Amino acid sequence: MRVTIITGGGSGIGAAVARRLARPEACLMLHGQGSDAAGVSRLQNVAGECQARGARVEVLTGDLALAGTGSALVGAAREKFGPVDAIVHAAGFADRRGFAELPREGLMRPFAVMAASFHEMTSAALADLKRPQARVVAVSSFAAHRFTPDSTYPGSGSAKAALEVLVKCLAIELASSGATANVVVPGFTRKDPGLKGALDAASWQKVARANPLSRLAEADEVAAVVAFLLSAEASHLTGVSLPVDGGLTLI
Repeated sequence: MRVTIITGGGSGIGAAVARRLARPEACLMLHGQGSDAAGVSRLQNVAGECQARGARVEVLTGDLALAGTGSALVGAAREKFGPVDAIVHAAGFADRRGFAELPREGLMRPFAVMAASFHEMTSAALADLKRPQARVVAVSSFAAHRFTPDSTYPGSGSAKAALEVLVKCLAIELASSGATANVVVPGFTRKDPGLKGALDAASWQKVARANPLSRLAEADEVAAVVAFLLSAEASHLTGVSLPVDGGLTLI
């Protein structure tokens, strides 16, 4: 059995990764913020889909911005399933407020959710992760790499940049064990309707034309790359930031 923790597991890329990994030999600990009943329901629905595919699944909710939530997630996974084999950190959000409009909290919360919680989780799981089969994948964003007059994300983008630095440092520290840590960098990716960061139809059409392939990514396309990085076939890839953006960051 392979034990994987997935944050942001109730929607989008996190949910798509959970579905990709769901099989009889998989143990999945799915995390969601759980700030409202709708979010809890989405998380439970994803868990049910994964269970229907034969996986053993547990869910845990909590605010990753709060110290202790990440380590509690690792503890719950160990208690239920045993040592942690993989962590997929997909939790995050886009903050479109510009530099001048961004309050201090607009920096502190994304850093806590995206970067600090990743450090807390992986530190708590470090003894488990120092094994050849262990894998860590963090989901970053094009916002940490692409800057245009009408598309800057100083809050969430800088938090994702910090996340990438942490992953690269972790990759070096894990290397002697044979374990790997990598980053996927999605471009504009279709989100579940009604969620924070989701756009209206006209806005989606506009951003779909921003990359050379002239279309949005589907969450499952990004999840396919995450699944590869979690696999044995990716054993010689570590410290990589891999764009899955239709060529967005080429231009």
